[in-house]
Amino acid sequence: MHESAATVQTSAPPLKGIDHIHVFVSDRAAALVWYQAVLGLRVVAELESWAADGGPLTIGDAAGSVHLALFERPAEKCRSTVALSVSAQGFMAWQRHLEAVLQQRVVPVDHQLSWSLYFSDPDGNPFEITSCEVAPLRAATGV
Repeated sequence: MHESAATVQTSAPPLKGIDHIHVFVSDRAAALVWYQAVLGLRVVAELESWAADGGPLTIGDAAGSVHLALFERPAEKCRSTVALSVSAQGFMAWQRHLEAVLQQRVVPVDHQLSWSLYFSDPDGNPFEITSCEVAPLRAATGV
């Protein structure tokens, strides 16, 4: 008898974190410019060879903790949101940064257990900057 993955009573091995997230863009060169300006991400030099034959162009942050794999493909209707975690202080800095580079208001959303800022790249890929440091953010916003 075949058991589904949901009914198997074993513990999954531990995870270290998210290695990378696939992001589909219509123009990889233009997307790279946007990701550099908005998120401060740069090409990961040691993985750049993958992009030569249509593979992903991997970009990341200076600390090496965030990696996005940019695939050049037509726009997709179903997309997953990429959520990036920050401190409360970082959250406020990200709000100011996003409003400056996107040249539009980015409204913080209080989810009671976390706060989030939502925006999309030029290809419609949704992003979220989120912080679980609720008390300092409520104090900072007066909510």
